[in-house]
Amino acid sequence: MGEVFAGRYELIDPIGRGGVGAVWRAWDHRRRRYVAAKVLQQSDAHTLLRFVREQALRIEHPHVLAPASWAADDDKVLFTMDLVSGGSLAHVIGDYGPLPPRFVCTLLDQLLSGLSTVHAEGVVHRDIKPANILMEATGTGRPHLRLSDFGISMRKGEPRLTETNYVVGTPGYFAPEQMMGAEPDFPADLFAVGLVALYLLQGKKPDARALVEHFASHGTPSAPQGIPEPLWQVLAGLLQPDPQARFRTATGARKALTAAVEMLPEPDIDDEPVEVFDQLGPLPAGFGPEGPIATPRPPSPTGHAAHAGQAAQQPHTPPPSPMSETGSFHLAPPPQQPPTQLPQSAQPAPASIPLPAHTGSPFPAAPQDLSQAPTSAVRHEPSPTRAYTAERQQVPHPGAGMSPNFAPAAPPAHPMAAAPAQAAQKRPGPPPKVAIPVLLVALICFAVGIWALTQA
Repeated sequence: MGEVFAGRYELIDPIGRGGVGAVWRAWDHRRRRYVAAKVLQQSDAHTLLRFVREQALRIEHPHVLAPASWAADDDKVLFTMDLVSGGSLAHVIGDYGPLPPRFVCTLLDQLLSGLSTVHAEGVVHRDIKPANILMEATGTGRPHLRLSDFGISMRKGEPRLTETNYVVGTPGYFAPEQMMGAEPDFPADLFAVGLVALYLLQGKKPDARALVEHFASHGTPSAPQGIPEPLWQVLAGLLQPDPQARFRTATGARKALTAAVEMLPEPDIDDEPVEVFDQLGPLPAGFGPEGPIATPRPPSPTGHAAHAGQAAQQPHTPPPSPMSETGSFHLAPPPQQPPTQLPQSAQPAPASIPLPAHTGSPFPAAPQDLSQAPTSAVRHEPSPTRAYTAERQQVPHPGAGMSPNFAPAAPPAHPMAAAPAQAAQKRPGPPPKVAIPVLLVALICFAVGIWALTQA
């Protein structure tokens, strides 16, 4: 399985990269659904402040992809959004090239609709481009776009995070006033919308500088080839170099677009429909449409004779491996052996349990010479895990003898079994008739010595 972030978001696979971090497909364990998670890669104060601004944006609109939640884990932070699987407008152009005018009008209307809500919140996006306009995988149905990546957006009136002589955005989609150092404003976003529309209609990135120079020198040019005149008039109103001559609001541009669509020619019945494909691809192993797939762990090996017999009958059958390749759940738990695996010494132990034949043990038998064993039971006698750690080295072959000095090191499995050995090793003391007089004489000598010291 993937890395679980903040105990909630399980990162699955990377699907893109934004302005301040990588974007992952992730599973939300709380809401039980797949989401897109942007993970901040840098931790400097400047980038972190942009990240905080972006995650704080909360805009509910069907054509806006804004952050939904965020989480922090140690020195990492992320925020999540809805998972959009159809790629971006760049993917659509890569599949089809120039798009039909009516299809472009549908996309442009949705983009202006979402942008009008963003502007109503006082937010300037500042980075509208095809790569930041994502598509739902709708197939040949009605397209559905989402305006995303608010990493460098800002509210009007907020302090700027860049120096006065710097401009933030993507080269080729700057408005002329941005290049002059003007404060970010809504008409700059509308200029970028016009460039995106040209990109969709022509199938290639427009030359914004040449376009601005032509507008400034010769006025509004005639409609380029393949663009209907009513639609071009709307685009020209978005691409005016002077922001005062440009559409001032997204709502005004959308109204003009609606009027232009009514004058467009009807599409040809032989035109190929535009299909928006799923660009994310299949889920990795271990994940399904409903989330992570629970895989059963391999059965634990046991020492029972019946199980050993089954293993002997089917030695070629390995335990099932989990679907994940991480190895976290691949290791089986350590085999649990009975605590009385070690044989007793030659002394009688009526209550001891005889040593089994070890037919089900997964460990090979140790050599008879215990001095060559890698772990010595005598050296590790105080360790409470001695019986477990020395298990593989100390088990002899059936019938092999044990060293005489090994028996005292083995912990007795039963107290009653070890009692005779302990009683045999106990040394008797002097009888009371001898011990009491000796003790009295010692006390008298001690008292005389104390008296002599005080008299001196």
